[in-house]
Amino acid sequence: MYQQYPQQYNAPNIEPTMKTSVLIKPNSFHAEKHWYPKALNAQIHPAVSFFMHLGNERIATRYAHLNPKVDKQALLAILSHRTKYFRWGGTDLMRTVTASGRSRMVVIETNSCPSGQKSFPVLNDSDEQGGYRRLIESTFLPQVTAHKAKGELAVFYDKNEMEAEGYAAAMADVFNENVHLIEWHDEPESGVRVKAETIEVYTSEKTWIPIRAGFRYVTQRPWNRIPVQTKTLLLNPIISCLAGGRNKLVAAKAYNLFNAELSGKGLEIATPKTIWDVNKNEVRLWVKQFGGKAVVKIPYGNAGQGVYPITSEQELDDFMSLDFSYDKFIVQSLIGNYNWSSSTETDKFYQTGTIPSAKGNTFVFDLRMMVVNGKEGFSPMATYARKALIPMTDTIATGLDSREMLITNLSGKLPDGTWTTDTSRLLLMDRKDFNRLGISLDDLISGYIQSVLAVTAIDNMAQQLISTKKKFKRKLFASLNDDDQLLQEIL
Repeated sequence: MYQQYPQQYNAPNIEPTMKTSVLIKPNSFHAEKHWYPKALNAQIHPAVSFFMHLGNERIATRYAHLNPKVDKQALLAILSHRTKYFRWGGTDLMRTVTASGRSRMVVIETNSCPSGQKSFPVLNDSDEQGGYRRLIESTFLPQVTAHKAKGELAVFYDKNEMEAEGYAAAMADVFNENVHLIEWHDEPESGVRVKAETIEVYTSEKTWIPIRAGFRYVTQRPWNRIPVQTKTLLLNPIISCLAGGRNKLVAAKAYNLFNAELSGKGLEIATPKTIWDVNKNEVRLWVKQFGGKAVVKIPYGNAGQGVYPITSEQELDDFMSLDFSYDKFIVQSLIGNYNWSSSTETDKFYQTGTIPSAKGNTFVFDLRMMVVNGKEGFSPMATYARKALIPMTDTIATGLDSREMLITNLSGKLPDGTWTTDTSRLLLMDRKDFNRLGISLDDLISGYIQSVLAVTAIDNMAQQLISTKKKFKRKLFASLNDDDQLLQEIL
């Protein structure tokens, strides 16, 4: 658990070990540092560009036209709704279909500090800072302007330095002031501390500077070092993580509650069938109920960590042999090839996959849809796709690690704790890659609406977990997520 820094950190023999912030100054944005090389000069696909400029009125009109049971005015109200805590999110979606041909975009998970800018081509050549600046201007700037606090600006991160620095440089230009960029891990020498609910960073001048507002790209168990309540404005605050943005178990409950509210409006968050609050000794029972094919997840992991596809008895045995620090899991129906997807009481959805390559190979892929919430409500900010490592086959070979066929996340954690990225599996929304996905403008619209619904559901849950006195309802949270290890981690 994060602890306050003791006074001896200011002693001369201790100071050199403390990490210091990097000062990002205005006019320091360099595009080549903040986009993947393959995305830097890519030309946005016309359909994607068209989608990004549609606007919520036209999106709602089109979606309601294709789905006559949808209450268009209810959808417009959701698209224009202002969230309270969860202002910037990204969902991972799969395009699925049934044997009868019914297609839908399915929400796999929602992320409260999503990557995406470095993978999304600029919408026009003159837009040198792309979504980095659009996000800061549309979402962060209005919040900071309304937030009356003293201090400086910062970007905190624990991975994805490429995007974190891009946001810092865009912030420096938008606010016309220096921005502190600092890597924040769960370690006493991180150079970040919380004092009287204000986040402070340690500078190269050996001083602690209060931060009035911070852009947060801290993704790995952020609640163990960042309090739920801070006087420092954060995008996004920690409650958005606990309410579902970094917590798949509570997210599933948030989706379920919001779907109940949406009943009768023709709208629904589509997800794999999910069983929550599963103890490890119950996993076998639920996997059996899904026909022996399922996905078991540690609810609090991200970047592909803690996800275990189960396609065989061997993979189930391998999972059961592992030791975990957390007590609760979720079990979901598996979406793969039709021949080895989970069976549920309603239907069997399977992954459409990419368009076959010249060699006839089709790959599982997911679509990341990043959305932001500002004064006009929601808008799409970036989107890209990722494919699995090996092609999808009609059968799972004995001894094959199905993760290689199903897991699409590009990030990987090395033994030394650092991260690596496999960009060879990145699929851009450009003229070359978009057609390989086999998705349409209407799929983008559907994915965007699913993302908005998911983010709204989590924000609704976040609001329920904060009292009128701005305090975290710990007992309510514990009743929703009764996991002792997680509860001990929350600062």
